[in-house]
Amino acid sequence: MAKPGYRLAVLATLLALLVVLLGAYTRLTHAGLGCPDWPGCYGFITVPSSDAQLAHAQAHFPEHPVQPEKGWSEMIHRYCAGSLALLVGLLAMQAWRRHGRDGQPYRLPLILLGVVVAQAAFGMWTVTLKLWPQVVTSHLLGGFATLSLLFLLSLRLSAAFAPLPGVTPRLRRWALLSLGLVVGQIALGGWVSSNYAAMACTDFPLCQGQWLPDADFANGFHLTQHIGPDYLGGHLDSEARTAIHLTHRAGACLLSLALLGLAWHLRGEGQGRMGAAVLAALALQVTLGISNVVLHLPLAVAVAHNAGGAILLMTLIAVNYRLRALPVPRAVVQRRHWRPHLPVLWSGK
Repeated sequence: MAKPGYRLAVLATLLALLVVLLGAYTRLTHAGLGCPDWPGCYGFITVPSSDAQLAHAQAHFPEHPVQPEKGWSEMIHRYCAGSLALLVGLLAMQAWRRHGRDGQPYRLPLILLGVVVAQAAFGMWTVTLKLWPQVVTSHLLGGFATLSLLFLLSLRLSAAFAPLPGVTPRLRRWALLSLGLVVGQIALGGWVSSNYAAMACTDFPLCQGQWLPDADFANGFHLTQHIGPDYLGGHLDSEARTAIHLTHRAGACLLSLALLGLAWHLRGEGQGRMGAAVLAALALQVTLGISNVVLHLPLAVAVAHNAGGAILLMTLIAVNYRLRALPVPRAVVQRRHWRPHLPVLWSGK
């Protein structure tokens, strides 16, 4: 039977997925500065529309003329993110009130609350620092972290996914490694997006008609670039963007090999369904990634690629959750440390 808060956690998880996709849509439509201030939009809680509001926006933000479509894209994202923060706050309050009862998770909801507060700060810095790639990528990772923790909380509250018995430590290590690689690949994807490097290579499997085109990895991954200019559209040259794109492709190859190995090991230990789920999520994401390149980044496919990354991440979280070690009963632990007090039958004298 599900524990109290399960439905609220599932609702928050679905909303977090929507927020991630809205964030991707906002980036892909170049609407990250659709509202040049935070948390409002040109000083209002909605996108300016009346003559007086438009005059106010022109007077206070002359370098950012009002573009209603981009403004609404940004504000809808903020409204959903704010609603998500309220749901996470409710989950944290419930965990605080029910602490110590019904096996209610306590630390996880509080950690979630901290992550959401940090996300609000990164959302503000994304605007005030004018889409600085480091902040944009961190904001994206924070969104995926929020989604992951909410999904994990939903699994814990569901009480329907008990750990599997007889799982070998090797399989657990493989699953954990695969999860780490997925997180790394999502980070690379965020770096590709924040530096507008998705179209650095417009062919596949070659890049610019070559296997190894000219690439500037030093500038492509120069993480201490200065803060200040408006990064909308990116500031890196072609070779630096090519380096980022190639690294993302290499990461995809490494991750694919790891997930194929994980699926093989899952099948070998009688968990063929989980292995099939991993392969299905991998196939979806690879297909979407290749389609982004050969179709020249259509908006629907690009947003779906972000959704595919979220699905792959959640699949690996579910796999690792099912493969976690079974708790050892206290009586067994005591028996392991108990030694019988035997009489001395031979003193050696």
